[in-house]
Amino acid sequence: MAYECILFDVNDGVATLTLNRPDLFNAVTAQMLGEIKDALNVVEKRDCIRALLITGAGKGFCSGQDLNDRSVSPGSDRPDLGLTLRDGYNPVVTQLYELEVPTICAVNGTAAGAGANLALACDMVIASEKAKFIQLFSNIGLIPDSAGTWILPRLIGLAQAKALAMTARSVMAEEAVSMGMIYKVAGADEFLAEAKELAASLAKRPTLGFALTKKAFHASFQNSLTAQLDMERQLQRIGGFSDDYLEGVTAFKEKRTPNYKGK
Repeated sequence: MAYECILFDVNDGVATLTLNRPDLFNAVTAQMLGEIKDALNVVEKRDCIRALLITGAGKGFCSGQDLNDRSVSPGSDRPDLGLTLRDGYNPVVTQLYELEVPTICAVNGTAAGAGANLALACDMVIASEKAKFIQLFSNIGLIPDSAGTWILPRLIGLAQAKALAMTARSVMAEEAVSMGMIYKVAGADEFLAEAKELAASLAKRPTLGFALTKKAFHASFQNSLTAQLDMERQLQRIGGFSDDYLEGVTAFKEKRTPNYKGK
């Protein structure tokens, strides 16, 4: 598939997906969502891809939905935003959240609305010190979508999530770290290199174990302690039979660097 709204490349086990509408602060359109979905399909299918890095071109990460793509005016038919979510955002966010490979988002500027929640659906977010996160939905009478009502309370708690949703207050990167919204903040000239270094490092580690870890953490929100302990037992059994576990233990005994394959 030829991409017009994103850039996508794979190098040394790391796939890099760059939102690429910089003149419009990478505002999301139906076409962009389709291209992101296609790129995520590639990540799922290629065994050589062992980590995903997402970032944005230009000065901003993503300003959210391009309102020109879902325009509404007095007297005109109103767009069914439920269909926009069902057919566009929801499949993308679900696939991104459930990817078995580790996902890192490098946020270079404003991450607003669906753009913020796309970033938060990744496993780790490293943001520029100039970055900010805004739940803009209430400014136009909408609710946080793209899993915003699901992810935010789990990251920062219900009280903070409600406040950010209702006030549409900007949260700068340093505050986002302190409230548990994102993983890390770095200098504006350093954050992307740091994110790339992290992605490259994770791609060389036992990524099957990462996939099992993600599955366990995600299930823990719904499971009882007993159910979670049983899930840990099942997943640890899978990990124990893996080539990565054998390689890790063997390398430890031989005092050498392990060569993991994600299997």
